[in-house]
Amino acid sequence: MKSTALERAGQGLIMFLLALMCISILYPFIYMLAISLNSGTDAAKGGVYLWPRSFTWVNYEIVLGNEVIRNAYLVTIARTVVGTFGGLAVTLAAAYGLTYKQLPFRNGILTYILITMLFHGGLVPFYIQLVKLGLTNTFWVYIIPGLFSAWNMFVMQKFIFGIPEALFESAELDGAGPLRILLQIVIPLSKPMLAALGLFTAVGHWNDWFSGAFFVTDRNLIPVQTFLQQLLSAQDLSSVLSNNQDQEALARGSSLSNITLMSVKMATVMISALPILTVYPFLQKYFVKGVLIGSVKG
Repeated sequence: MKSTALERAGQGLIMFLLALMCISILYPFIYMLAISLNSGTDAAKGGVYLWPRSFTWVNYEIVLGNEVIRNAYLVTIARTVVGTFGGLAVTLAAAYGLTYKQLPFRNGILTYILITMLFHGGLVPFYIQLVKLGLTNTFWVYIIPGLFSAWNMFVMQKFIFGIPEALFESAELDGAGPLRILLQIVIPLSKPMLAALGLFTAVGHWNDWFSGAFFVTDRNLIPVQTFLQQLLSAQDLSSVLSNNQDQEALARGSSLSNITLMSVKMATVMISALPILTVYPFLQKYFVKGVLIGSVKG
């Protein structure tokens, strides 16, 4: 069917708006990349928008040569991996168990979980609880409080209810127990859902700066986003550079007078943002299907 002039105009307008949206999303990253690869003092003059005018790697040398940032990256990677897989495992186990209608006190447990999702005790009681459990100023303060998610549990439970009961019945007739059903039926069929929720959980762990800022005082345990938050509020480079790093930078032929706090900030932002962005293309095939879980029954 041949489209009319009005339909073509509408499609052209939609494409134009989508192009503007893409530009508005991509340009900040391009700008930060250009500043991070440009000499700090030259970038301070203005006029650097799309590509570096005075190219240099010194900003990344300073950032990657900082021991605190290296430790922060290790902490962030570790909490993201352990927190994501641990959170999915604990939440999926709870969701799977609560799908059994013959489970004692099932409705009461679901009601209790729903209440915890709707109401929160507040920051002060939460902090006191972390202190009593001995989690403050430890790596596990990033993991244990987030192992269970009420929202994710209800999404998982909705997906499991969508699996045909005939599969469970046939597996039970063959002698399969609940654990085997979970491992060989539920998990393989739940890959799109687990990929989508895992992506959301991983992004939450990677972007969390609050826990490191308020629950950890050991500088070797702070995640990279907490360091970035502290760096963005810094007034000078003294909190970033050390004497050894100054000497290393000068030995590479880079003048520290060309480094500004803004250029170092941009390099830190790029290094902290790029890893999580690279995960999206690999999970894209699961993402669209996974985000519809709960709204459309598969």
